[in-house]
Amino acid sequence: MTFALHVYRVLTSALSPFLGFVLSARVKQGKEDFSRRNERMARHLPVLRNNGVLVWLHGASVGESRLLLELGNRLLDERPDLMLLFTSQTQTSAKLMGPMLPDNAVYTMAPVDTPAAARRFIRHWKPSLCIFGEGEIWPNLILEAEKAGAKRALVNARMTEKSAQGWQRFHQTFRALVGRFDAVLAADEDTARRLANLMGKPVVCTGNLKSALPPPSANDVELRRMHEGFKGLRKCYLAASTHDGEEALFLDAMKAAPDAALIIAPRHPERGPVIEDLLRARNIPFARRSRGEAPNLHTRVLLADTMGEMGVWFRLADAVYLGGGHTPDVGGHNPLEPIRLGKPVVSGPDVFNFADMMEDLSERGLIRLLKTPKAIGRALVTMAPPSSSSLDLLEYEADAPMQATLEAIRSLLPEKGLLE
Repeated sequence: MTFALHVYRVLTSALSPFLGFVLSARVKQGKEDFSRRNERMARHLPVLRNNGVLVWLHGASVGESRLLLELGNRLLDERPDLMLLFTSQTQTSAKLMGPMLPDNAVYTMAPVDTPAAARRFIRHWKPSLCIFGEGEIWPNLILEAEKAGAKRALVNARMTEKSAQGWQRFHQTFRALVGRFDAVLAADEDTARRLANLMGKPVVCTGNLKSALPPPSANDVELRRMHEGFKGLRKCYLAASTHDGEEALFLDAMKAAPDAALIIAPRHPERGPVIEDLLRARNIPFARRSRGEAPNLHTRVLLADTMGEMGVWFRLADAVYLGGGHTPDVGGHNPLEPIRLGKPVVSGPDVFNFADMMEDLSERGLIRLLKTPKAIGRALVTMAPPSSSSLDLLEYEADAPMQATLEAIRSLLPEKGLLE
């Protein structure tokens, strides 16, 4: 263990006696759910563990959770004897995951990464395989999983150039930590190269797992109701997964379509009040979904500050502005969901988390990465939907990263019916 890892262990161990106070403060700030405090401290966990092989899948928030949910479903298709445990760290993902869990799967909030909480968590669930999504590297959880003899995999790993440069100063610590994974699978070639430089050994690039995610489903009754009662004969444009500042940019862009129906679906629904203030300041007629307000054919903006309805909004829209590309440090969001539903898509240029994918889709004419509101508005109004041939090719290619990831994970699983 390196000196830096030892220091981390000591500091997080010192935090343990104060963990309850820290979580209580976060509850007051709206950053934690009081009812889940025990899960965060790995205390009084539910006794839901069966005697089979348990695979633990951990992702930070909504995007990673959906990705790991699809991976878990594929694993269950091959190995119905498995039990799956999903964890994440945000309230938004916790609310999303519950209704979407397959049979033989449970969800709990991830524990805070202190040595004691990590030890209690691992001893309670006894995972045979731990799968961490993208950039989720928690030293104490990884170390305790290793001590317990659980295999460990980092899937869909992503690393920016900025992060790689930061880790160069601590490359020995990085090797000591990430080197403990039995499999490290990169989402893109740039990440594979950066990880290989830091780890001193080759890293496999399986491709971005998000390409295999199916578009979100939609309630047909609700879709028809919104089409008849809100969209009508108008064009409809959606701002999906927006962050601070992007709603204002979208409204400026949509001056190009003054008679259109607009939908704003923020990445974090709790930002609803801030967006409402923006709409009121601009005197724009709107209906707020989270308050149960019903839009009509004269409503300019539907503020869709709810969870689990993006499938309805994607299908209702004629074109989509995808957020995350105009806000610093976000790095873009997955564009494949609206594209695979046949929608023209525009996003901002700052999409470093999806650089390879965005470049490929841009070259195919399936997305445009634009800076200014004027250019965005013009593109949304004039872009044609993707051709059926381009969508067929996209669908054909989409599952390759998932198959490569499953191939790597199979070798880490105990044989059917055996516990390690």
